[in-house]
Amino acid sequence: MKFTKHLLLLFSLLFVGEISAQAPKIVAGINVDRVKRLEKFVQSEMDKGNIPGAVTMIIHNSQVVHQGALGYKNVTTKAPMTTDDLFYIQSMTKPIISTAFMMLYEEGYFKLSDPVSKYLPEFKNLRVVRSVNDGPDAPTDSLKSQITMTQLLSHSGGLTHGLDQNPVQIRFRNGYFKPGIKTIQERVANMTKFPLLAQPGTEWNYSAGPDVLCVLIEKFSGMSVNEFLKSRLFEPLEMKHTGYNVPKEEQAKIVALHTKGKNGTISVAANQPPFENVTVWSGVNGLFSTAADYATFCQMMLAGGTYKSKQYLSRKTVELMTANHTGDLFQLSPGTGWGLGFAVVKDGPASQTSASKGLFYWAGANNTHFFIDPKEKLIALFMTQESNFTWEYHNSLRQMVYQTMAD
Repeated sequence: MKFTKHLLLLFSLLFVGEISAQAPKIVAGINVDRVKRLEKFVQSEMDKGNIPGAVTMIIHNSQVVHQGALGYKNVTTKAPMTTDDLFYIQSMTKPIISTAFMMLYEEGYFKLSDPVSKYLPEFKNLRVVRSVNDGPDAPTDSLKSQITMTQLLSHSGGLTHGLDQNPVQIRFRNGYFKPGIKTIQERVANMTKFPLLAQPGTEWNYSAGPDVLCVLIEKFSGMSVNEFLKSRLFEPLEMKHTGYNVPKEEQAKIVALHTKGKNGTISVAANQPPFENVTVWSGVNGLFSTAADYATFCQMMLAGGTYKSKQYLSRKTVELMTANHTGDLFQLSPGTGWGLGFAVVKDGPASQTSASKGLFYWAGANNTHFFIDPKEKLIALFMTQESNFTWEYHNSLRQMVYQTMAD
């Protein structure tokens, strides 16, 4: 009988030991073992020749629980990707510019209901196309209402970005982004030569509105956008590797822009983004950053505008920015609206991801992606440099990050 008790005790200890050995490793509410699925996804995209590599990052409950780099920053030289590499973040510039602009809102320089033309009179008499297929001499309509600051921030003012292939947007793209422009002031002055796509407040159209924000930042602050960002955001936040120009000593860390050709092979793109002597301080694109730097910006926004005891925005302003301001106009993604600088999830299940209501996010044209989930205190980033943009990487990021949660 005594032998049987000892035997049962031995088996129970062995069984408990086996369970303990198999117990998942949980860090700040994240199952670290499951993070390997995110890494496996990145590796599979590399194996398919879709991307050169990527840097990924997960922050939960204010703790960095994953920061990884896989693949190459340059497939020609085989230089390995590292977590402190620099990415041309394209439209992930827009949330930063919108945040800078809202810092001036808090200082009382304007109201969100103000017309843009109150401060930039050249916007007062804009025209509106009747069809995006109209030629340059087709009749246009006058404004029924002025573009407001809210509409400028939420891409609902009728402005365009020139990304589509219809005649109106092609003309805008060729004229607005033409080479030789030296300042953001000059570029935005060009904008008013083109008609709007729609009457203000009637459509959501991805636009170059953040460039107008830059001109207003300079007007209100008396500083260049470059200096404003440096002094008011980047330096205080210790985002030491974020800017429009990359210093000589950091240029080796730039991840080359890649493209996958029709033959299915990924290669370094013929045209690379400018990284020095940039003088157009744009809100549309233009910034270089690292995953860690951008994550710091995200942490500040997640914390309601405060980071390391320094306040950049009030909690209520962040709530205002991350609320839906466009009703049902934003049709790019189900269950999603648009705030003041970010896309915002209105309905998690409708988005067909595990997203919480209130999640806000955006991406850059070279497939840099991020999201911030205030309810779950969760931040995630996926950063690569491949020119064939797809939202599939963003959706996969959500899929692979939410499945790691174990709290």
